[in-house]
Amino acid sequence: MFKTLSRLAVASTCLLAASLPAQAHFQLAYTPEVNVAEPGETPVKLIFWHPFENGHVMDMAEPLEFYAVNRGKVIDLKSTLSPITFTGFANAAAAYDGTLTLKRSGDYVMVVVPAPYLEQSEDIYIQQITKSYVNRSEIPTDWMSPQGLKTEILPLNRPTNIVAGSTFTGQVLSEGKPAAGVEIEIEYMAAEPDMETNTPKPPTASPMPGGAIVAISDANGYFTFGVPKAGFWGFAALGSGPDKEFQGKELSQDAVLWVRAYDVK
Repeated sequence: MFKTLSRLAVASTCLLAASLPAQAHFQLAYTPEVNVAEPGETPVKLIFWHPFENGHVMDMAEPLEFYAVNRGKVIDLKSTLSPITFTGFANAAAAYDGTLTLKRSGDYVMVVVPAPYLEQSEDIYIQQITKSYVNRSEIPTDWMSPQGLKTEILPLNRPTNIVAGSTFTGQVLSEGKPAAGVEIEIEYMAAEPDMETNTPKPPTASPMPGGAIVAISDANGYFTFGVPKAGFWGFAALGSGPDKEFQGKELSQDAVLWVRAYDVK
């Protein structure tokens, strides 16, 4: 039975949150602008959330790793982190502010390796190893390269300028090798974080009936999704990582990738 069936339920301490449709867990490494012309500092928010409908927010522990890769060079970002409280519609939870400093042109591949999160309603740990992208000066340098993570999704379309109405293709990797038959949950960031108030902006779309949007990787780890709407789209390959246990409990070690789609004007 697919992992989605067990991952849709989220424990809640308030009746309002319990009445909302359950959506998928997604680790965010969010900055509102992913195509930047000038050098400078770009604010980043790390939030563990259900962003499709401004749902339940999960407490983040301090990430194990947070860095960016530009032209093959690793830039440590963990020292830029400061704890915040992010207040969603249903609850408030621990999250982090960070800063990405853009100097050279090219792609900046942000990588978050969070500490495993205990989902008490299922008595399992979840660890979502996440990649998102910022580009400076429209010069491609790193987006097409794997980053050597335990598990990751390799984009086959440039992730900072997907055309809404076109398709996106990714390849799920586990220890650098294609991972077949992996369930991929797909999430639209309908409620984007407000960078000043640490609250969500109003949702711009509602989740579809039937639960999470799901694709399955093929024999070579590939999947394709038709992107219907401009905005941020997330892909989570559930349990694609090699680590299956943490502190004596089941671990779902997931690969998460965020891309940005635009309307053609």
